[in-house]
Amino acid sequence: MDFDDRARLDTSQVRDRRGMGRMRGGRGGMRGGRGGRGIAVGGGGLGIVGLVIVLLVNGGFGGGSGTSEEFGSGFDSGGLEDCDTGADADAEQDCRIVAVVNSVQDYWTGAFADSGSTYREAQTTLFTDQVSTACGAASSAVGPFYCPADEMVYLDLGFFDELRDRFGGGGGTFAEAYVVGHEYGHHVQNLLGTTDEVGGDRQGADSAAVRLELQADCYAGLWASYAADTDQSILSELTEADIRDGLDAAAAIGDDRIQEQAQGRVNPDTWTHGSSEQRQRWFLTGYQDGDPASCDTFSGDI
Repeated sequence: MDFDDRARLDTSQVRDRRGMGRMRGGRGGMRGGRGGRGIAVGGGGLGIVGLVIVLLVNGGFGGGSGTSEEFGSGFDSGGLEDCDTGADADAEQDCRIVAVVNSVQDYWTGAFADSGSTYREAQTTLFTDQVSTACGAASSAVGPFYCPADEMVYLDLGFFDELRDRFGGGGGTFAEAYVVGHEYGHHVQNLLGTTDEVGGDRQGADSAAVRLELQADCYAGLWASYAADTDQSILSELTEADIRDGLDAAAAIGDDRIQEQAQGRVNPDTWTHGSSEQRQRWFLTGYQDGDPASCDTFSGDI
């Protein structure tokens, strides 16, 4: 995956909160809200086993329960001041995340416009160790996640080392892009009201939670299809090897594979994100069809 060296990056879409220190303690942790809008959508199965969703909903990570505004949500470019062009994205990981966020949001801006709607941008927050959000407090063990209450994606870049070393997700840069595309899929679901359809159906192989996650995988594939058209995206090259890296990442964080590695057995009744095969298949559906209508995971079999 290579970016157009001349492409200009918009760092205003990414906040750099790395090294900001520990959060204040207190009651709470990740908390719920009406219609599920206050519950963080945990990392697409990224980082730990399917228990992550239960921990998020029940406040299992502890920490402060204040809003992101309380902890200072103002824009802070931090270490991103040197992320100016596509050449910087090719050279540095954090700049690459900026470029992917820019590209993903370019795609959804156009897709919403095509349907007669307006896309509302979401920032990505880069952090280390711990972070406070409008959904509550979280540690980096959660993996990447999206908080509907403040409409932000949260990402500890160290997760990608874990994806490669612990879960065998490959080391290609497009694996990172797939993760970002998945989390922005959750933002789209929030804008469309799809997130509210989950309700209390939060685990099980055919649950609404799994259908939500697989749709986010499909949405990541839609962006990949757009990005592959280098005449309209800021990428200069997206290869089939890149797509395989994305598929490897999707497989590595399937509920079945994570459960097998963690506990030596697979229990579909506790799934929250779908199997490796499902995650790969729905990503490919979005990538090959390039049509949002193909990502209806809430109808029929998955």
